[in-house]
Amino acid sequence: MRAWHRGTKEMDLILGGFVDRHAETLADGELDALEALMEEPDQDLYRWVSGAEAVPARHRPMVERIARDFGLSPDH
Repeated sequence: MRAWHRGTKEMDLILGGFVDRHAETLADGELDALEALMEEPDQDLYRWVSGAEAVPARHRPMVERIARDFGLSPDH
């Protein structure tokens, strides 16, 4: 799972930190959701996690979890 060295320092810190803290405890479905999310471009991920843009429904649960973990609120 490529959570570090993604292309932007912001998403390295947000995703890399989340994976480091939680990868071992995520259920299979959550891992699948995280892997699907990480296929998205960093620019989109950052806008979603930061709340600058609405999160697509398919990614909303994982983005909300990551944002909360990092102390952000992606409410849109």
